[in-house]
Amino acid sequence: MRSDNMKKTMKFTLPTDIANQKNGDEKKQKKEQNTLSVGYFQLFRFATWKEIAMMVVGSVCALIHGAAPPLMLLVYGMMTNTFVLYELEVQELKDPNKTCQDDIIHWINGSVYEPDENVTVACGVDIEAQMTLFAYYYIGIGVGVLFLSYFQIGLWVSAAARQTLRIRKIYFRKVMQMEIGWFDCISVGELNTRLSDDINKLNNAIADQASFFIERVSTFVFGFMVGFIGGWKLTLVVIAVSPLIGVAAGLMAMAVASLTGRELKAYAKAGAVADEVLSSIRTVAAFGGEDKETNRYDQNLVEAQNWGIKKGTIIGIFQGYLWCIIFLTFALAFWYGSQLVIDTKELSPGTLIQVFFGVLIAAINLGQASPCLEAFASGRAAAKTIFETIDRESEINCMSDEGHKLDRVKGDIEFHNVTFHYPSRPEVMILNKLSVQVKADETTAFVGPSGSGKSTAVQLIQRFYDPKEGTVTLDGHDIRSLNIKWLRSLIGIVEQEPVLFATTIADNIRFGKPGVPMEEVIRAAKEANAYNFIMDLPQKFDTLVGEGGGQMSGGQKQRIAIARALIRNPKILLLDMATSALDNESEAVVQKALDKVRVGRTTISIAHRLSTIRKADVIVGFERGRAVEKGTHGELLKKEGVYFTLVTLQNHGVSDATNVAAGKVAAEEILETKTRTFSRGSCRMSKRSSLRLRSHSNLSSDFGPDTVSTSLRILSSQTITPDLPEYEDEEDEHLEPAPISRILKYNQSEWPYMLLGSLGAAINGSVNPIYALLFSEILGTFALADVNEQKRQINGICILFCIVAVTSIFSQYLQGYAFAKSGELLTRRLRKLGFQAMLRQDIGWYDDFRNSPGALTTRLATDASMVQGATGSQIGMIVNALTNIGASFIIAFYFSWKLALVILCFLPFIGLSGLFQAKMLTGFANEDKKAMEEAGQVSGEALANIRTIAGLAKESSFVESYDEKLECPYKSAKKRANIYGLFFGLSQSVIFMAYAASFRYGGYLVNAEGLQYVIVFRVISTVVISGTALGKASSFTPDYAKAKTAAAHLFKLLDQRPKISTSSTDGDKWENFKGEIEFVNCEFTYPSRPDVRVLKGLTVSVKPGQTLAFVGSSGCGKSTSVQLLERFYDPDQGKVLIDNRPSQSVNVPFLRSRIGIVSQEPVLFDCSIAENIQYGDNTRSVSMEEIVAAAKQAYLHDFVMTLPDKYKTQVGAQGSQLSRGQKQRIAIARAIVRNPQILLLDEATSALDTESEKIVQSALDNARKGRTSIVIAHRLSTIQNADIIAVMSNGVVIEQGTHDELMAKTGAYHKLVTTGAPIS
Repeated sequence: MRSDNMKKTMKFTLPTDIANQKNGDEKKQKKEQNTLSVGYFQLFRFATWKEIAMMVVGSVCALIHGAAPPLMLLVYGMMTNTFVLYELEVQELKDPNKTCQDDIIHWINGSVYEPDENVTVACGVDIEAQMTLFAYYYIGIGVGVLFLSYFQIGLWVSAAARQTLRIRKIYFRKVMQMEIGWFDCISVGELNTRLSDDINKLNNAIADQASFFIERVSTFVFGFMVGFIGGWKLTLVVIAVSPLIGVAAGLMAMAVASLTGRELKAYAKAGAVADEVLSSIRTVAAFGGEDKETNRYDQNLVEAQNWGIKKGTIIGIFQGYLWCIIFLTFALAFWYGSQLVIDTKELSPGTLIQVFFGVLIAAINLGQASPCLEAFASGRAAAKTIFETIDRESEINCMSDEGHKLDRVKGDIEFHNVTFHYPSRPEVMILNKLSVQVKADETTAFVGPSGSGKSTAVQLIQRFYDPKEGTVTLDGHDIRSLNIKWLRSLIGIVEQEPVLFATTIADNIRFGKPGVPMEEVIRAAKEANAYNFIMDLPQKFDTLVGEGGGQMSGGQKQRIAIARALIRNPKILLLDMATSALDNESEAVVQKALDKVRVGRTTISIAHRLSTIRKADVIVGFERGRAVEKGTHGELLKKEGVYFTLVTLQNHGVSDATNVAAGKVAAEEILETKTRTFSRGSCRMSKRSSLRLRSHSNLSSDFGPDTVSTSLRILSSQTITPDLPEYEDEEDEHLEPAPISRILKYNQSEWPYMLLGSLGAAINGSVNPIYALLFSEILGTFALADVNEQKRQINGICILFCIVAVTSIFSQYLQGYAFAKSGELLTRRLRKLGFQAMLRQDIGWYDDFRNSPGALTTRLATDASMVQGATGSQIGMIVNALTNIGASFIIAFYFSWKLALVILCFLPFIGLSGLFQAKMLTGFANEDKKAMEEAGQVSGEALANIRTIAGLAKESSFVESYDEKLECPYKSAKKRANIYGLFFGLSQSVIFMAYAASFRYGGYLVNAEGLQYVIVFRVISTVVISGTALGKASSFTPDYAKAKTAAAHLFKLLDQRPKISTSSTDGDKWENFKGEIEFVNCEFTYPSRPDVRVLKGLTVSVKPGQTLAFVGSSGCGKSTSVQLLERFYDPDQGKVLIDNRPSQSVNVPFLRSRIGIVSQEPVLFDCSIAENIQYGDNTRSVSMEEIVAAAKQAYLHDFVMTLPDKYKTQVGAQGSQLSRGQKQRIAIARAIVRNPQILLLDEATSALDTESEKIVQSALDNARKGRTSIVIAHRLSTIQNADIIAVMSNGVVIEQGTHDELMAKTGAYHKLVTTGAPIS
């Protein structure tokens, strides 16, 4: 995001903020109105007729499948009646005087047996034949279900996969066509989320969920039909009670959602602390703030823990209430049902069961249909944003073929009264009636203060934006009438922070012009002065440049970018501050390359370092969006206008030609306002990226927020490394899941809670088997001949149901509360330990990109809470399931071991089918994510670097590559649809097969061994119920395996011993610390890049109280030496001596407490100015007097007193509310508060403008008095008064002495000072 659009708000900071807020509120309201405006059937707008046919057939299958359970109930009812009749007959025939003739019971003497007037008793039930028939029914239903469910799932899922693929392709192509202004208003992260998550949500809404919904609704309808046909009175009674269950379930869902939200919010605070600390780990380590930060983190965890406990308790209470209502309903239904069977004879026992379970199944299925509605709603919401983008017409469509292509291009560019503001900030005028002429084949330079519209003008030439008024013409043609692709192919652009793509150097250069032979690539590289360094690399042109070019130095990236621009042989060359981010050495090389290639092209150059544009043919001075003056270097100096001020400011008080500092007209106050508006971000700039930015302190830029914001765009895009997952996997493979015993050890102080919870869980587990017992008892009563005895027994059973109901309220509450408490305490403990362990690691550990702050904060957030899945509620689930299965088996084997064994054969399948369904509900989303990763890398890279791609007109090649990467996940999705369908079918039909076998065998036992039919029902229902409980338990448990791997990650972190121990006991301490430092033959390579030696034998020493200055080009090891002194790293060979003791033997906290550091990008914490200064000494509490004294020494006090809140002023995240000069002075005060013997200044002023630099420089000179100081500087003027100046090159000191000695030597230093030439 070019920062110019952020810059012009000096005057209106406040009003725009209020305006933004209002806009935000209006937007919110609008959003709420529109969220659901995509109708459900509109989700299918991209379906072809073939897919529609697939979905229709799938729906019909789902409808019929839904009728299977109610159908089974009819069979079940008939079967119950058969059993009851048979039982009655057996009881009658016990009397030896009765016999069975012609299916009616007769007395032996032949007369018909009539218990009442004209009532005969039927007999002759052939129980086995009947049962065989029923078994066939069951098998029939089972086979039907198998096929129906296979088609239902297979068709819907594959139809959805085809549509999703189509939507992804259309959406990505559409996004790549959008104009740049659209991207300004939307963060890359958000687009990536839409491409992955939102489209996945949409897919969920049109895949299996739709078929489940149809199936469940159909079961619901048929269930009630079975109920009403069987007995309408009982059905109505059951229906009357069911709202109680529904309401409870609804309330519970709402409560859990809101509590989870609160818990996450509370944790987010702690997460923010963790993120802030880990992003600025070097500062925390340097100032010994580890313990302070751990406590700050822990305090924020308490709140999250309390919400978690509340959540567990509420779930427990609601679960108890639900079970209570369900059992009371059972009691009511059976009591009333038995009245209908016995007294009014309206129902037979079979119909009683059929009605009751019909209504029950209907209710359960209605409940299960509601999650589908959730999926539909989130699918529709996701579709809204996606379809909006697909339907939006791009204002500047880079893929269209419209527009003219000129036959000859001269290259005259002209702006006629151009007025422009960025779409993301319409209230800030950037260009104000700008008129400028750029002649063909000349070099025109644009100069002016930041925010005066220079870069914006360049972007209009590329047609990234269209002017609001006025025209931009090329050879007299309005560029809006020209073909965009063709226009951009004429232009080569080199930016301040060039973007390279994660491929080889050769491919990166070829991006300029696809398909060119290698000779041209080499020629372009030579022209760009890049050939030599490329040939020095081991793989030459095939070297991979890394994500975003991360493996290359700034100068190398810049030259590759120039080669990329040159290979197109452009008519127009745009150089946007192409050398500003480089040090002197690289700058000179790059500048030489640029001077070489400007010849014979229309060139526009923007620069902050004016020395780079002296040779331009025409210099145009910009101010406030207008071109105010124009002429050559000499002419403009005579005019004494904008250019003159900039030149004098830059050479202010310095005779060297080298000091090409970044100048600004802006005084500090203006800068401050600008930075402040910048920090608010131009348009929903994600906070995360700005946080991430500061941890890359490689922005050795020399001017204000301009660089920050430009590099922000690029850096933030690269630091979100999409390669992460691959590494994670490697790590996972070697990680043994943690033993459960060790996890429990961390939880041992909570054992009373866990004991109580397990007790509750055991009671809850035995509820189901007890229910099966009572249910079969009720059936048994119908076979009693004596009506009064029947009633007495039924009343007794109903009372037992009520007792179970009341018990389960208490036991569920107990289980919920106790495990929530122990689990949350564990999570908090692990998070704190994990955070402590992270802060204990040495700095080298953070260099590994797997340990980037983002990755670490997510690890803290997720791993610790996942471990809960192996203790906490998990133990409850296990105990629950075990008691359930144990009790069931005891009951089953006690009553009939033979039958129990037969059903046991099916148990694994029933249990597995439950488990499988649970797996399916979570769906295949995870596998999809894995498959989508490659495509995600393409889209991520494309969206993050959209400007570069637009400038190169390479959109279509990225679209093609994205489409290609989608093929593989699409194929696997189609394959999976079939597997999924098959398994789903099997899991659905297994229960029918189990019934067929066990009831058939039960019939045999009743007949052959005189088993009571009650026992058949009892054994079958207990085992089946325990089977489903098994499946349910396994589905409820948050993944146990995940918990163990998460724990393994955490334990690996806790067990990791850092190479450099920061404990307060290891190592030497001594009394009178002098601060004498000596580097002896130090050699060093960074652990993250072992192939690059940074120090190659550094030898230099400094006496107490002296100032040592390091000078040299970037990458020669200056900052590295400072990090060795802080013991962030230890040298590989050689040693660092402190007061003549090797640094390895010195106690780390002791050493660091003697060192104060001020770095180029000072890191401030999100608290007040006073607290930031206090951070300088974390071993004691620093008094206000000391703070003020330090602030005065740092020239900060007067500025602070002008602020409304004085020292209590909040500095904002990363100090974003302050200008750079102010941040720098707070950092100096922070270093002074420690009263260190050693002061390290790492380019402490390089990022400031001329005005602030003078103030900060005098503060530093003040602070150095009487301390050993090591200063690193890019600008030679700042170190001329040092006691020793050491000139470094390639990791060794090549000469040292005072300024005058070195000037007399006329060696490297002299050359640097006089010419600014590179030191080689």
